[in-house]
Formats: sequence, structure tokens, C-alpha cells
Amino acid sequence: MTQHNSIRGRRWALLAIPVIGAVTLAGCSGSGGGGGDASTSAAAQSFTFSFPQANDAEDFYQTIAQQYMDETGVEIELLPVPGDQAASMMNTQLQAGNASDLLIVTPGAGQTNGVVRLAEAGLLAPLGEASAAVIPPTTEGLYTFDGEVYGQPTSLSANGLIWNPDVAASAGINDYPESFDDLIAACGEARSAGLDFTVLAGTIPPNLGFIAQVISATRVYAADPDWNEQRAAGDVTFADSGWKQVLEDFVEMNDSGCFQEGAAGGNFDSITGGLIGGTALSASIPGSAATALSGASQGKYTLDVRPFPPAGSEDPWLIASPLFAWASNGKSDESVQLAVQEFLDWVAQPENSVEFANLSGSIPVAGAEDAELLPQYAPVGDLVSAGSYSPEPNLSWPNASVYDALSVGMQGLLTGQTNIDGILESMDAAWDE
Repeated sequence: MTQHNSIRGRRWALLAIPVIGAVTLAGCSGSGGGGGDASTSAAAQSFTFSFPQANDAEDFYQTIAQQYMDETGVEIELLPVPGDQAASMMNTQLQAGNASDLLIVTPGAGQTNGVVRLAEAGLLAPLGEASAAVIPPTTEGLYTFDGEVYGQPTSLSANGLIWNPDVAASAGINDYPESFDDLIAACGEARSAGLDFTVLAGTIPPNLGFIAQVISATRVYAADPDWNEQRAAGDVTFADSGWKQVLEDFVEMNDSGCFQEGAAGGNFDSITGGLIGGTALSASIPGSAATALSGASQGKYTLDVRPFPPAGSEDPWLIASPLFAWASNGKSDESVQLAVQEFLDWVAQPENSVEFANLSGSIPVAGAEDAELLPQYAPVGDLVSAGSYSPEPNLSWPNASVYDALSVGMQGLLTGQTNIDGILESMDAAWDE
């Protein structure tokens, strides 16, 4: 495979992401004007934009916003928020009526800052036709509520392990593990070389939930892509499915020294420092982060994305889906909502969608047929083109409590305060709430 893979002709394989157990909620639509109807009011010439930022190297939101300001003269007040605080802070501000005008949320209803949950609560403004046009086919349920669109996907991300091949080679590991047994062996080799195979942000539950979802690609969804639908129908449970193996594998990794010392106390800085500081071979974070981290190493390292090794002889499988969405504050003035929509119309244009994807290290939601896959995705390019992936599972889970039960429970697995059966039972109970 070439290092820079064309994705011309792969557009539909990439974008046809199945919505597993699509969420349907009843209630009133969100308040506010929005919708891109400029006939009722002139658009404001300024608005505020709040977005998560895991580290200083993540400047893609600022960069695309600055390009828009330079092109249009509109003023955008940029308000970065630490990544581990962004969701809770935004939700609190939305409830208080003082949130930013342009927001970064997550698709679906599976997290507290999910598009569907916030729209149901009347906290978002409906969006216009340009926003609807870039929603990947079959994923409309992740961005709509009561017949209206409330979220515009930012880009797509292929997720597994972000891999530092140079650091791996320094530990004598020249080939990426092909199976889980190979991974466990590599953990021992890395430890013998004084390195960590994988670094975790153990104090941040969503990072632990993220690695569980990455592991679930082959343990659950490769064999049963409609597993979430089966769970919604009551035909399967977390406790009696491949999800048990997901957590068992996580525990085995912990017991085998795959994670850094004191992983339970790790944070995003631990991940950044490990990957670009030359002490860790990998981390389970969105594949899009490989670009920012490679840049932050100032040319020392070039990181890429690898599929989490399957349990046995199964073929590799990825988690690939939109991770974030643009949204408009439903409590902002109508003129400000119009200004936000004009920005969203602009960023939805193919050339700007591709530009944002390149800046953020992801895959564009528009203009993909004329774009090229970033080098970091070269190791998973064949999986992407073959459609060997599933969306992030929790996007279509019925409520945020299921993911909370998984993420918080995994913290307990690191410290020995919880057990696998208890976590799975909690997840099933949360699903059935």
C-alpha cells in the first residue's frame, strides 16, 4: 500500500456507516430560529465558539475559524476548554443560558452532550440544508430530532491504536502485533526495554470507555454488526456476549504490564507525553490525533493508526465514525444563530471540509472523492476501503448512563475496586432504564 492512499471511489464505502439501533425519541423540537433562514433577520457579525482542546498542539478549530474570519471579516471569539471538562462545562452553561453560540457536541444520544439529547431538551437550534447534506448516509438518526437536523458532523475518524513505530523499534518490536497474544507478548518486550506498550488517561473515564469500544470491534461488532439492535430488542445482553471478553482482555492487559505505572492516575498529558516523549508505543485515542501529536514531536516521530489486534485468527476490524458535530446554541439570538449557520454552510463546502479534515487529521465528510487519505491512515486504508469497520458503539446507545457505567467501571478495574460481572450488569441495567 502506498503511503498516501487515494480515496477516490471509496466515498460510499467510507460514508455508509450503519446506525446500529438508531435512537428515536419523542418530544418538542429545540427552541430558537436557526435553520439558515436569512429572510427574517440579518446575520450578526460576531459570535462565540467553545471547543474541547486536549493539548496545545490541537489547534485545528482555531485554524479553521481564523480562516473563516480572514475570508469573511466576521469575528469569532475562540474559547478553548480542556478536553476532559468540555462536555460537563458546556452542559452546565447550556442549562444556565450562557453557553457559547457555536458548540462542539457528539452525535446521537449515548453521551450527555449528544445531539439528540440536547435537541430533545430544547437547547440546540435547528440547522439548514447544507448541514443536512453532509450527514453520512444511514446516520441521520444521530443528528436529527423530531424531523429536524441539529448537528453537522465535523469529520470522520478511524480508530484503533495510535502507534509510534520508531519507539516500538527501539524496544525491538519491528512488526505491529497481529493478534492479542502477540500484543501481550509485545507488552512484556516493551516493559523489558523500560517502555510502556500503551498509555492510559485513567483519571478520565471516557478514555477508558474509548479503549473498550476499540477492543469491541473484533470481540463484538465484526461478527454481529447489528449487536446494538439485538440489545435493543432484548435478544442479547452485555453480560452474556463478547463484551465480557472486551473487559477480560482489558484486565489481562493491565495484569501483563501493558499500561504505564500508575495508569489509574494518568491524564491526557500522560498520553501526550508518552507518545511524543518516546516512552510509550501506543495509545487508544481518536485516530485524528495522530496528526497533531506527530506535529508536536517537531518531526521526531510520525505516528499512525492501527487496528486493535483481534482475539484470535479473525480478520482485523475498525471503529470508524464521526466523533464530533458542530451545533448551534438554541438560546442565542436569532441573528447570531444565522451567523453560526453561515459558518456551518462555509465549513460544509467540499474544499473547506477537506481542509478541516487535513487540519484535524481526520477524513472529510464532503469532498472525499477528490481528497487523499492522510498518511497516518495508510495501515488501515484497506480496511476503510473494504468497509471493515463499525461506528463508535455508544453513539446509538439509548442513554449516557450505559457509557458511564462502562467508563467508570473500568476505572475500578484498574484499581481492583470493581469486577467485570458487576460492570456488565450495570450496563444492562442502565440500558433498560
